[in-house]
Amino acid sequence: MTKQELRKIYRDKRQALHGKDRLRLDDLLLLQFQQFNYNDIRTVLSYWPMSGQAEPNTHILTGYLRHMVYDLRIAYPVSDLQQHSFTAHAIDEDTVYRTNAWGITEPVNTQPIDPARIDLVLVPMLVCDQRGYRVGYGKGFYDRFLQQCRKDVVKMGCCYFEPVEQISDTHEFDVPLNYCITPQHIYEF
Repeated sequence: MTKQELRKIYRDKRQALHGKDRLRLDDLLLLQFQQFNYNDIRTVLSYWPMSGQAEPNTHILTGYLRHMVYDLRIAYPVSDLQQHSFTAHAIDEDTVYRTNAWGITEPVNTQPIDPARIDLVLVPMLVCDQRGYRVGYGKGFYDRFLQQCRKDVVKMGCCYFEPVEQISDTHEFDVPLNYCITPQHIYEF
């Protein structure tokens, strides 16, 4: 299937999940997430889940990392909607957030960090395939950003659904994940 076809199917599937079901799936995602080895992780790029998109709750994942990784540095993207790009900005407990025109919650008055300093990127997605290629929201923000990161950066997606066999219209600029965590499995690509 194409990205456009999969985007429609998996947006609908996520929207069909009731709040209680999503809470249960988030708990199961966290259990899988806890199985990963975070010894070499010092800086993580996460994102604020868009409630209107029924995204997995990344806050519980970064909360876990804060307890497990001494002196963890967390960053969130700040978008340039005209350029379809973003920069990573370090956050802390005093960070103030705003929601942009696309419904993405971002930090304000924060400092950008060098993409080469990031060890783990939590990549938003609707679904991925068995090769690690993902279906996002269709603008290429993360593919552009990941090309600026170190080659050994860990690219991890969290998804309520198991990977599909193959996305038929991937192209040379798509950056595959290293891992996809679902409520039942950890997939390594």
